[in-house]
Amino acid sequence: MSYPNSEKLFAAAQQVIPGGVNSPARAFGAVGGQPLFIERGSGPYIWDADGNRYIDYVLSWGPLILGHANPDVVAALKEAAERGTSYGAPTALETELAELVCEMVPSAEQVRFVNSGTEATMSVLRLARAYTGRDKIIKLQGNYHGHADFLLVQAGSAVATLGLPDSPGVPKGMTQDTLTAPYNDLDAVESLFNQFGDEIAGIIVEPVAGNMGMVPPVEGYLSGLQALCRKHGALLIFDEVMTGFRVAPGGAQEYFGITPDLTALGKVIGGGLPVGAYAGRREIMQTVAPAGPMYQAGTLSGNPLAVTAGIATLRGLKQPGVFETMVERTTMLSEGIGAAAEAAGITLQRTQAGTMFCFFFNEQPVTDWDSASKSDLALFGRFFHAMLSRGVYFPPSQYESWFFSTVHSQEIVVATIQAAQTAFAEITV
Repeated sequence: MSYPNSEKLFAAAQQVIPGGVNSPARAFGAVGGQPLFIERGSGPYIWDADGNRYIDYVLSWGPLILGHANPDVVAALKEAAERGTSYGAPTALETELAELVCEMVPSAEQVRFVNSGTEATMSVLRLARAYTGRDKIIKLQGNYHGHADFLLVQAGSAVATLGLPDSPGVPKGMTQDTLTAPYNDLDAVESLFNQFGDEIAGIIVEPVAGNMGMVPPVEGYLSGLQALCRKHGALLIFDEVMTGFRVAPGGAQEYFGITPDLTALGKVIGGGLPVGAYAGRREIMQTVAPAGPMYQAGTLSGNPLAVTAGIATLRGLKQPGVFETMVERTTMLSEGIGAAAEAAGITLQRTQAGTMFCFFFNEQPVTDWDSASKSDLALFGRFFHAMLSRGVYFPPSQYESWFFSTVHSQEIVVATIQAAQTAFAEITV
């Protein structure tokens, strides 16, 4: 494939946008080459500016669980847009989406909508501190919770892809109350509690890490975090911006049977439009203004277009058999690519939780940031471009999750596995 139009567009973008992209994850820095500029999407496919079509496993980094331009979502958005794009006043649509979230997510008794995952995690941690009267937060290495200053510590994802240990511009004082421990290491968390127990407001964790590649929790890890929080009077906070409605209809908390005190949500909840939310026990959520003293606000929070897309998306996921079929096909794809790698003599570590999955070019199982960072990034880059040339688009970084949708058919799965078979043969020559 050739990409002359994307190359021209990227050159123009670099003149007016830092690095030519509006999020570092979109750059091809980890795989080489230049990013593709996308003109449209439909179902499981996207088309770039040169007319090349790809099977898409990025899906806007997770939100498009019903695929691109889902007819029900588009129809609902057209109707909503004709009534106005924003009012800055309450609407019944906000309540309807909140009711769906409370119905589906085990921890959600009340919900506050914001505009992004970063806003959701920033706000939910302010709430944890306000409710407990404590300042310190534990986060896990390789977990990414958005770009708020005090969370850019051992953050994985694009930070790791770009080789930045943290971020310039974050004052040292902003992270002094952020404690870190390795993901999947319960003893390390217990040690922090033993040292700072009555100062810790809570633990924030990606219940399935999705920003150092997709790394599931080891058995007993999440329940162990919950037990430590209860013992020390801290709150357990699940960052389900990525896993929410993806690993199960009720998120990772449904999948693993662990109900946190608070949850941050994003991506799927907006059906492709900018939405975030935080939710939790009514007792805790009543701390949020105007019900309580903790201030948080947003001009476009709960705007009618975003919540309309969210409602249509969650309704689609609730249809009988939809989620189960999607997981079956995700498993078929993950296992098929794993088998293709084995047949080609390539050692590949395969992970999956619901409709999220990942492949590590790594000799050893991946359980944390340290083991993930030992992956062969050069081999991943060759595989990425070999698949891209065969019309398959997945995240341009070893440290990101792949995503599946309801419109990725069995035929598309088979085509992707066949592309992987020839790609593996090419990169082993």
